[in-house]
Amino acid sequence: MRLTVFWARMRKRFGDAYAESLARDLVVGRLGGRTVAEALDAGIEPAEVWAALCEVLDVPVSERH
Repeated sequence: MRLTVFWARMRKRFGDAYAESLARDLVVGRLGGRTVAEALDAGIEPAEVWAALCEVLDVPVSERH
């Protein structure tokens, strides 16, 4: 997944402001205790970050793609 696709999914699912807030503030254990932004900066693939975020926030499987 490209980073642009990741951010498009974030904004579509959570809205512009909340997507940015989640990326900065939510620490995800599956991402090594990093925030979304930290995980992406560390080189973790956007698809892995998206999957971890969806899992933590209980996004229905049907809405993860």
